[in-house]
Formats: sequence, structure tokens, C-alpha cells
Amino acid sequence: MPKRTKANGFARPVTTRRDYENASAVAKRLSNQSDRDSAAERRLQALLKELDEYDELEDEEEDGADLRYSGPRRRWSDNGSDGNGSDDS
Repeated sequence: MPKRTKANGFARPVTTRRDYENASAVAKRLSNQSDRDSAAERRLQALLKELDEYDELEDEEEDGADLRYSGPRRRWSDNGSDGNGSDDS
């Protein structure tokens, strides 16, 4: 297994809840290190920035949830015209 390279100060975008949980665990671990080098500090700042952006995006989605259609979700096959010739005619 190749050895990990040092942190470069960049963090990949946090797009899912799983990414958020993993990134917050890494940020917590980095923040608990007392002897961080400048690259680790840059990575920590990048992770915190990505976590904040995810929080803002999640808040916007919650605010807009009231405006979306809240009726029952339907599949294409629910309307009975799936086009496979199963009509009774």
C-alpha cells in the first residue's frame, strides 16, 4: 500500500451526509493535533470551509422544502400506460 502524502491544503467537496460525517471526523482529528504543520492547518481550514458550505446548502434545501410539491410520489408505471401493449382492447 502506498504511503499517504502530506496534506496539500485542499479538501474535496462535501456533497452527501456521509461525506459530511467523514470530513467532520477528520477536521476534529486535525483540530486536536497540537503540532500541526502549515499544510495540515490549510487542510483543516479547507475542510471547515467545505463543511460550512454543506451546512448552508442543507439549510437552503430545508427552507425550500415547504415550497416543493408534497403530494404522493408516483412512478411512470402507476398511470397504467406503460406502453407494453397490456390494454384490454
